[in-house]
Parts: sequence; C-alpha cells; structure tokens
Amino acid sequence: MVANNGNAQEMFTGTKDVVDTHKFNEANLETWMAEHVEGFEGPLTVKQFKGGQSNPTYKLFAGGKAYVMRRKPPGKLLPSAHAVDREFRVIDALYPLGFPVARPYGLCMDESVVGTIFYVMDCVAGRILWDDTLPGMKPAERRAIYNAKVKTFADLHNVDWRAAGLEGFGKESDYIARQAHRWTNQYLASETTKITDMDALIEWLPNNIPAGDATTIVHGDYRLDNMVLHPNDPKVIAVLDWELCTLGDPLADFTYHLMNWVMPGSDPARGALVKVADLKAHGIPSMEEYVALYCQHTGREGLPALDYYFAYNGFRLAAICQGIVGRVRDGTASNTAAEAVEARVAPLAAFAADCARKAGMEG
Repeated sequence: MVANNGNAQEMFTGTKDVVDTHKFNEANLETWMAEHVEGFEGPLTVKQFKGGQSNPTYKLFAGGKAYVMRRKPPGKLLPSAHAVDREFRVIDALYPLGFPVARPYGLCMDESVVGTIFYVMDCVAGRILWDDTLPGMKPAERRAIYNAKVKTFADLHNVDWRAAGLEGFGKESDYIARQAHRWTNQYLASETTKITDMDALIEWLPNNIPAGDATTIVHGDYRLDNMVLHPNDPKVIAVLDWELCTLGDPLADFTYHLMNWVMPGSDPARGALVKVADLKAHGIPSMEEYVALYCQHTGREGLPALDYYFAYNGFRLAAICQGIVGRVRDGTASNTAAEAVEARVAPLAAFAADCARKAGMEG
C-alpha cells in the first residue's frame, strides 16, 4: 500500500522467495490448479511478489505460463479486511465485459488447500510504474498515459453493475457514512497513538456528508501502480488490487485518485505531482484538466464538494496506514517496510483536517 524510502520501483517490482510466514503446501496448490485451471500443466514453481502489504500475492510458473495467486493472509485479521473472494467476484464480472482485468481462473474457499482462501488469475505482462511523475518519458508520453488512466477509470464507473451480475456486491446508499464507520472502526482497532486530528475527523465526517451521487462500482485504490500498462503503448491492459472494491459513490473513488495533485509528498518513494513545478511542460494535466476529462467521459458537468472528499480520503488513507501499523504490531504484516508507515499517519490526518476546515469544520 505504501513505501517508506528509496525507489518504490526497485523495492516492490519483481519476486522473491516465499517468506516463512506465508509459505504453504505447494503440492496441494498444484493439485488444485490441475483440477480447476484450464490448460494447467505442472510442475509448479512458486515465488512471492515483493510488493503487497495486505494480501500475500504469489507468482506461479507452470508449463511455460505465469499465473498470479492472491490469498487471505494467515493469522489475526481485522474484521471485513482481506476479502479475496470479493476481489475474485468483481474481476470475474468485469472480464467478460472487456474491461481490462486479468483473466480469472478460479476461487478456492477450501482453507485446507493452502491454509486460507485464495484465487488464481492470469499474470498480465506489461509495465507497472510507481512514480506518478513518470521520469524518463517525453511529455507527450506522459500525457497519453494520464489520458488512458482517466478514461479507464471513467469506463469502470460507467459499467452497468447490475447487468454485470454484481447485484448485492455492496449497498446502494449511504456509502460515505458506511465507509467512515468502517475506517473509524479499523483505525480504532489498530490505534497505537492518540491523534487529535483523527478524533476530530471521526466526529465531523459522518455528520457533514454532501448530497449523494449515483451508485457505481468503485475500485477503492485506483492509482498508477495498481494497473498494468501495455509494454510499449499508452494503454491500460489490466487494473489490479480490487481488495477495496465495492458499490458506492464514484466521486469518493475519483477524488481519492486526485489526492496526488493536492497532497504533500509524504511518501518519498513515489513521485508527488505537487513537486512538479510546471505540469503542463512536463506533459501531465493539471487537476482541473484531469477533472474535466473525467467529467467528459462520464457525462458530468463538474465535481462538487472537493474539500469534503479530500478530507474523507485523507482520513481513509490515514486509517489504512494505521491498519498496516496494527498488523505489524500483531505480526501479520506481509512487508517489513510497513513498520515505517506509522510516521505517515499524523501528516495524513493533518492534511485531512485542513481540508475539512476548508469544508466547514471548526477548529
């Protein structure tokens, strides 16, 4: 979910040997894949991706082909987190529509196979980039990638989720209220230090929700490093990491994606757009231009209440980071770099509180 220092591209790209806490019976998995994955041919070799704070993710090699397995982590877990079965459901619904996701092969709810539930999908070959400033590219290349990102995101929000078979995937109303409640509970369950800004946001956010928007599929963590780009072309060929996907307010989803235009670069491993002196010369659209593109693709006239949504998303991101801190405390985090995430929580809370004050919060 987050990095602490150095170059994220180097830290999180590629695979490693499976860490001891995430090892499982590989023979059981090979037997399951032979029965459930079309075209599977053993023997099976298993590696673990370097990235992925939440659900352990593995690269599987067999018969000259590569697959990806996502599994629920072992150990003590926060309520409602790590629902890999929900990830599989949305990927399985979107794939037949031609939306760019990896081909899903199968979901296993039998915990006796590898110790927790898991699913297997295709491993999509392409580029996964971590730095939003897209260093080393020409301005026209950057612009084309940003155009592809926003068009793909709009396409997701335009999906007829009922026709896609996602009835019941989430509730159709009170999304922000429910999410504020969820992240409040997860934050408090993982809390290690009292943060006054978080306490104020917990009180203010659910009592000042803007008028609701239409219900759509929301990804929950749509950003550059959660997509695979074509090896050469500025095209999104797979959107990844659907762990936080549900039905809800598309404006909450889109404004989370906008955070890099307004949020201080608290994560030095990723490029922050606020540090780019001239976005236009760099080839990256301004936030206003990007919002206009999204509105064009979704048929909107504009986005209201941006400050509230930025406050909500800052709070949400702080709660997510605190959840990682809690998992380190409980010994269930899947990346040792997560220990440094605690330093990000208070600045994110301060950013969110500042946005909330712009939206009317006292203090």
